Amino acid sequence: MLEAQKSRAVVLLSGGMDSCVCAALAARDHRVAAVHVSYGQRTETRERESFLAIAERLAIEPRLLVRNEALKAIGGSALTDPSIQVPDSPVSGPAIPVTYVPFRNAHLLAVAVSWAEVLGAAKVYIGAVEQDSSGYPDCRPAYYQAFNQVIRAGTKDGQIEVITPLISMRKHEIVRLGLELGAPFDLTWSCYSREDRACGVCDSCVLRLRAFDEAGARDPLPYARIAQIV
Repeated sequence: MLEAQKSRAVVLLSGGMDSCVCAALAARDHRVAAVHVSYGQRTETRERESFLAIAERLAIEPRLLVRNEALKAIGGSALTDPSIQVPDSPVSGPAIPVTYVPFRNAHLLAVAVSWAEVLGAAKVYIGAVEQDSSGYPDCRPAYYQAFNQVIRAGTKDGQIEVITPLISMRKHEIVRLGLELGAPFDLTWSCYSREDRACGVCDSCVLRLRAFDEAGARDPLPYARIAQIV
């Protein structure tokens, strides 16, 4: 299909591994516009750099950079409150971790859906993952089913839909899909705590390292430490 014949879609692109694969998938099938929301997280500068680099590599235009002041002011998360330490993680335990940012994805999706209305896009892509994840409640399929009901009720035409193509995939499957799509993993950033060199021991780093290991692929990012992957 010619590029001009493709439908318009908006993708939320954080700069992480999952959102990068999601963006590559969306760009394959649509004319993609990418939005990035900074919210005062510890690694916001590095994530913004990844967003811009990934969008450039995938030739995604237009791009929207937005700053959300509310989540930092609200706090309650190790990602936005410097007094709460980002823990080293073996990726275990049923409790929702302190890296959960309260109701964050609602804030991000609200921006993306608003922009989709302006652009005439019928789909909003987000790289949410339920399997092999930190267990955040706003990454569950039921959350997106409910959010789509809100969109139908609260937008002008009610035709916009949030798409979560990775939500039921395991992390190593996402890595393999990204390699097939040519997703630029070398430009991504997943670490919760550092911007110079990935820590290698936070929840996000451990999940990522395990995914590449199980996929039989090399993670292109350098790490300060490498946690034991079990």
